[in-house]
Amino acid sequence: MNTVEPARITIPSEVAKIGIINRSLPAEANRTVDQIDKILSLEGRNLDKEGAESAVVGLFDELSQNERFETIRIIDSIAIQRKGLGVFPAALKWEAVNQICEEFDVDILFSLEFYDTDTTVDYEVGMVSVPNQLGIDVSLPGHKVTLNTVLKNGWRIYDPKNKRLLDEFVSKDHIVSVGQGINPVKAVEAVIGRKEAVLQNSSNLGNLYGLDVRPLRKRISRSYFVRGTDNFKVAQRRAQTNDWEGAADLWEKELGNKKEKVAGRACYNMAIISEINGNLETALEWASKSYSDYRNKDALRYVHILRNRMVEERLLNQQLSR
Repeated sequence: MNTVEPARITIPSEVAKIGIINRSLPAEANRTVDQIDKILSLEGRNLDKEGAESAVVGLFDELSQNERFETIRIIDSIAIQRKGLGVFPAALKWEAVNQICEEFDVDILFSLEFYDTDTTVDYEVGMVSVPNQLGIDVSLPGHKVTLNTVLKNGWRIYDPKNKRLLDEFVSKDHIVSVGQGINPVKAVEAVIGRKEAVLQNSSNLGNLYGLDVRPLRKRISRSYFVRGTDNFKVAQRRAQTNDWEGAADLWEKELGNKKEKVAGRACYNMAIISEINGNLETALEWASKSYSDYRNKDALRYVHILRNRMVEERLLNQQLSR
C-alpha cells in the first residue's frame, strides 16, 4: 500500500515565512584553533566557509520548492553570535531571535549552528603509476595519499512565538579522495575534485534537512491469511488480480465459521481490507476482535501497528491543516 507519514519536523500551521541564518563561522576566540585545523587537514583557506554557504543554499532551494511557505529568505546581513567548531554552540537568546524575525519579517529561523570539515591523511609508500615526458604511464617508487574528509553540520529551528526549539539535528557525511605521485606533495596535488565534492555534499545535506519538514510518502506491506477454507484460496487469487473487494466478500462469509481459527483469520483479513480502504478505525475493530475473541496472536501485533498509524495520521492531519 501507498501511505503518507508525517514529517519528522512539525512546523506550526501559522508559519508562512522562513528565515535562514548561518552561525557556523568561527568566533574570534576560536580562530587560532581553526587555522591549525586547516593546516593539519590540508584544507583550502575558505573551504569551511564555502561549504557552509552551500549547505545553507541547499536548504533554501528545498524549502523554496515547498508550496506551503510564502517566503524563504537567507539572512546574511546581521551580526550574530558565532561560537561553534564541530559542536552545538549555545542557543541564541529569544530576544535576539525575536529581533531578527521582526526586522526581516519572518516567522521562524532555520539556523546552521555549526559546520566543520575534518580531514585525516593516510600515506602509503610503494610503486605508483605516473606519466613520463611522453605521456606514457610508468611505475616508479612513490607515494599514495588518501584523504578522508568528514563533513559535520548542526541545525536548529527557532520558533520565537512559542519560544521553542522545533528541532536540533546533527548530520555527517564522508568523502574519500585518493592521489598518487613521486613524492607526498605531488600525491596531494593529484587529489582533484575534492573541493567540488565537499561543496556538492554540503548542498545535499542542506537539501535533506529541508526535506524533513515534508510528509514522507512510502510503501508499506501487510500479510494476510490464504489458508483455512476454499473461500480463502479463491480470495487469494482474487487479491492477486487486485480484486480486493471480491476477496473481502469471501472472507466475510467465513466470519461465522464454527472453527475458531478460521473465524479469527477471517476477522484479521477484514482488518486488512479495511486498512487498504483507509478505514483505520474499522481495521482496528476487526484486528482487536481477531485477537480478543479468537486468540489470533498475529492480530495483537497488527493492533499495535494500526494504533501507531492512527497516531501518525492525526499528526499528519495537523501538519496539513494549513
